[in-house]
Amino acid sequence: MAEKTIYLDRNENNYGPAPACYEALKATGFETLSWYSKDFARGVKSTLSERIAKEFGVPESIILLGYGAEDLLKQAVHCFLSRNETIMIPTHSWWYYKSIADEKGGITVEYPMVPGPDSFHYEVKSLLDLAAKHRPRLILISSPNNPTGNTLDLKDLKVLVRTIKNTVIVLDEAYWGFTGHQADYVKELIGEYPELLIIRTFSKYYALAGVRIGYAFLGKNLTTLAQFSARYLGYNRLSERLALAALDSRDYYAEISQKMIRDKERYYQTLGAIPGFKAYRSNANFILAEIPERFKASLKDYLTKQGLIIKFFNEPNLENCVRITIGTEEQNLMLTNAFRDFARDKGLI
Repeated sequence: MAEKTIYLDRNENNYGPAPACYEALKATGFETLSWYSKDFARGVKSTLSERIAKEFGVPESIILLGYGAEDLLKQAVHCFLSRNETIMIPTHSWWYYKSIADEKGGITVEYPMVPGPDSFHYEVKSLLDLAAKHRPRLILISSPNNPTGNTLDLKDLKVLVRTIKNTVIVLDEAYWGFTGHQADYVKELIGEYPELLIIRTFSKYYALAGVRIGYAFLGKNLTTLAQFSARYLGYNRLSERLALAALDSRDYYAEISQKMIRDKERYYQTLGAIPGFKAYRSNANFILAEIPERFKASLKDYLTKQGLIIKFFNEPNLENCVRITIGTEEQNLMLTNAFRDFARDKGLI
């Protein structure tokens, strides 16, 4: 058995946050820990929401803060979805989407997420047809999508929000940032589409999952959610301080992203060379791979004994799939070598 377990199953960023975040922790004093925020007295939610608004060129009033993207997703569904109303989610998606809908007694309709030669893709026409048929109250779109890793093209998103009326469209961008920092489309989309909600988090790209801080951009017809999510006494001031330090550390995170992009190529080549295995290209910090059913149990046992933990799915549409979090360069090398060794042991290569 391995001396140390390496967890590559929860899409955490194993490089950790920028050094500036640790410096922010060291500099934390009495006021941050003991006093409520006084930012509301200035007519804003927080210094962090001000900073985000400035970076994206939008009013601070449309920025929502929450306990990670998870919290903001739950708030949106609980705010807008009533019992027996329909919510649409991808066929391949985070199990939590359906769980939140079930909490509200919603009716879940799945729209197709389709595998292509190299990556999954959204089938926009089918999504539109289903929306016309079921008239959902909400549609959840994940881009990049967990667990498939594909994004929804901006032009396709515009088609959806222009065509689908009287529906709250939630764009879950928890994995935004790993392929670049395009920011201009947020102002355009939020300004043009009043029932659009864009959700992001500091958990993934910024490696701050443990401090639970997320944010969202709110369309002008969704002000009910702003009232629903308002916190009179403010937010977690320590989390905000760390998030601000992360925003000030662009070079650090850009370097990590480049390392992850290089290592994803290593996974594509390694798994692609093993008969029966297939890795799908991803724009997130993970990849989805198909494995032969007959090797599922033995591969899991083999990797576990090596101290390497990845996500083995049992959900419908994903029964023979694994999701691999992109770890550090050292961790990724260990896992790709383990895949090769397993393949050799089974006589596959």
